[in-house]
Amino acid sequence: MSMDSSRPVLRPLVVGANHKSSSLGLRDKLFVEDAQVAEFLDRVAALGMPQSLVISTCDRVDILVLVEDPTAAIGPLRQLLAGRAEQSEGELVPSLYAHVDEQAVRHLFAVASSLDSQVVGEPQVLGQVKACHRLARDSGHTAGELESLIQAAYAAAKRVRTETPIGRRPVSIASAAVELARDLHGDLSRCRALMLGVGDMGELVAGSLVQGGLAHLTLTHPKPGRADHLAQQMNCHLLPFEELSEQLPEADILITALSARVPSVDADMLRAALKRRRSKPIFLIDTGIPGDVDPAVNRLDEAFLYDLGDLERVALDGMIEREADALTAWRILDEEVTRFRRGQEEREAVSALTTLRDTFEAARMQALDDARNDAAKATHLLVARLLHGPSEALRAAAANGEDLVEMERLLRRLFVTPEAPEGKS
Repeated sequence: MSMDSSRPVLRPLVVGANHKSSSLGLRDKLFVEDAQVAEFLDRVAALGMPQSLVISTCDRVDILVLVEDPTAAIGPLRQLLAGRAEQSEGELVPSLYAHVDEQAVRHLFAVASSLDSQVVGEPQVLGQVKACHRLARDSGHTAGELESLIQAAYAAAKRVRTETPIGRRPVSIASAAVELARDLHGDLSRCRALMLGVGDMGELVAGSLVQGGLAHLTLTHPKPGRADHLAQQMNCHLLPFEELSEQLPEADILITALSARVPSVDADMLRAALKRRRSKPIFLIDTGIPGDVDPAVNRLDEAFLYDLGDLERVALDGMIEREADALTAWRILDEEVTRFRRGQEEREAVSALTTLRDTFEAARMQALDDARNDAAKATHLLVARLLHGPSEALRAAAANGEDLVEMERLLRRLFVTPEAPEGKS
């Protein structure tokens, strides 16, 4: 009697690079544009991984797959990313991470909940994950198991948003930026803003300024393709990056969101811009981590530089409260990971019971057929056939010197009811 299930157990795996493991330049190379997602996931499927999702944002490029053997799948996914980055696998590996099973689930939940972001609680992140999910689903690369995992991530993110004030911190920072801009320039409808980069926090600040009445927003990025989608979404102008110095004097507000390794705006560049502005001030909002603006800019008259720490202090968001909120959020996340794992185990148990029931039913029908309607003979045949497989397995275990105590305990737990005497089951 065989009880093998034909349905494989699929396990989650995440391979990727984020703001903590890699440089902005590398993430720019790995970035998957919306129009490229279907083709990219087709390449993942060609590696034998039909259920997949790619989360591609300014902070990360993560490939999530469900596979039978995650360890064997890590190498091919690394090679896929290495080809995209035009590097050897050996060069790329130090910038990548790989999370398997429960750690992969926890990572996905943390990303969706914005606990793995440069600025914890960024409200755009969940929307970005949903957009990436939609692209994967519409291109036919998700199915039941992956859909269940993603929906569980959304539920975890909702709990974090509902039960902690984590999400209010970035919003309060953006609101502080709007108030400071009004204090400096007055009516924002007369102001022009220039945004350098496409970081999540920069997008939030720019969006808040637009909601606050900002009349004119221009976006620029060293890689134009990275800015196209956001420019359409925010209905703003695009500026070729090489024209940044020329157009900077037109900006009353400069928002930086590149998070490059070296400052993108230095004192000389800003000094020249201020000279052409004839001492009209520029409000600089540096959302980069690390910062995009050289701190020497602070020494220039009419240059008012605020980074995220400065804005947070203006918003009066206490460090102690934020750390306590983060601890609460991670506790919620761990509870949701445990809930998801238990749900998986229960579904696997149901699948095993279904296989067992089908096996028993097949044995019953065969016994009835062989006994030719002799009930006594049929029951003897059925019992003998049902016990044959377990008996052979126990004999083999005993012959191999295995400890049978745990096997006997499991058999009693599965087949001996609490009311039945142990010797009369």
